[in-house]
Amino acid sequence: MANVSTPEVFATDAPEATVEVDAGAGKHIEPELWGLAPFQVVSIAMLVLLLFAIFGAKVHKTIARGLDGKIAAIKEQLEEAKQLRAEAEALRKEYADKIAGAEKDAEAMLVNARHEADAILEKAEADSKAMVERRKRMAEDKIAAAEREAVEDVRNRAVVAATGASRKLIAERHDAEADKALADKVIASI
Repeated sequence: MANVSTPEVFATDAPEATVEVDAGAGKHIEPELWGLAPFQVVSIAMLVLLLFAIFGAKVHKTIARGLDGKIAAIKEQLEEAKQLRAEAEALRKEYADKIAGAEKDAEAMLVNARHEADAILEKAEADSKAMVERRKRMAEDKIAAAEREAVEDVRNRAVVAATGASRKLIAERHDAEADKALADKVIASI
């Protein structure tokens, strides 16, 4: 067997009070904290914990109130965000409806403009046909008037020529006696 040696304990400046327990082979020294045994340290720690639980509950309540206040503020912000989102959705829907309405209005305006353009085109065609007819009638009237003038001019010239020829013939074939007989005939018929 090996040589079993006992552990050496070194003392510091001031010797602490220790409790020696005989365990057979050697001496056992209980640990101490500030001169208190372990069960005393545990008792004091439990007492501090209980005092903290009793009197520190007020701190807990204050912390809980602060957290509740923050929770209420966050809930309020969430409600406000929900309300703002609902308003944004309503605005988006309103503008989408306005856009759809504007597109319908634009389409209706386009259809209306096409109808008006067709009506204007038809009216212009009708007006141009009427104007062509008027101009045709005016041209025909001018042609007829020119023909009448030409016929009248030809008649007048024919009358002038016939009159001139009659005078010439009468002058050649008629003498003073024939004039006297003709004048007597005209006077007798009156």
